[in-house]
Amino acid sequence: MELQALPSRIGQVRRIVSAHLRYWHLDALIDRAALGVTELLTNVHQHARPDKLCTVELELLLDRLTVSVRDHDPRLPVVEEMGEIAPLATEGRGLAMVAAMSESWGARPDGEDGKVVWFTLPTSAAPVAVPARAPRLVAADQPARRFTEAGPALEGARPAAPARSAVAG
Repeated sequence: MELQALPSRIGQVRRIVSAHLRYWHLDALIDRAALGVTELLTNVHQHARPDKLCTVELELLLDRLTVSVRDHDPRLPVVEEMGEIAPLATEGRGLAMVAAMSESWGARPDGEDGKVVWFTLPTSAAPVAVPARAPRLVAADQPARRFTEAGPALEGARPAAPARSAVAG
């Protein structure tokens, strides 16, 4: 989903992420995924230059959900150690929280003019409903599930860049 990372949009993105996870029967991951995407979008809003345009992507591969946010600022984030953050500070905790609640996380350059910040959550703790008559897939044949699969859609949604397989909002 492509959007401007503005405070008024973050709640909408949380609801969309939650709806997709419910559709995928990953309800147990909703709170952590919503918290993580909120922190990543807040970082884009507070720090990204030259604009606040970003893309949120969910990817489900076998037993792992990856949530990523791509923006147009090539500067990689700096994580503050929790011990170095003042107890009453209102900033600096976001990525430390993402690191604490996720299985893994990271940031990588995305071309010359941007970056991707991502985190993963294991799905093994979340029940996955499989239809009784569905054929079993070998792990190597398991398709990736993304926002573009049938599921909750945004009103007036349109495809973003074809290579990204995302939905714009």
